[in-house]
Amino acid sequence: MTQTQKILRYLNECGSITPLDALREFGCMRLGARIWDLKRAGYPIMKTMECRKNRNGERVTYARYTLKESA
Repeated sequence: MTQTQKILRYLNECGSITPLDALREFGCMRLGARIWDLKRAGYPIMKTMECRKNRNGERVTYARYTLKESA
């Protein structure tokens, strides 16, 4: 199974994925590229940006990807 297929399955099972999720679960260091592959294949994926503080108290921004619900 390819990383792209694993990410699609993860999105269906868990609802969303972040770059840290992708790294931990699949060793995927380029989640944005795999999301692009899925979008190019026709999957409706939405990106939202989230902010949190890291362990050093610094503010970091990252993407969370979700599959849009079909109408």
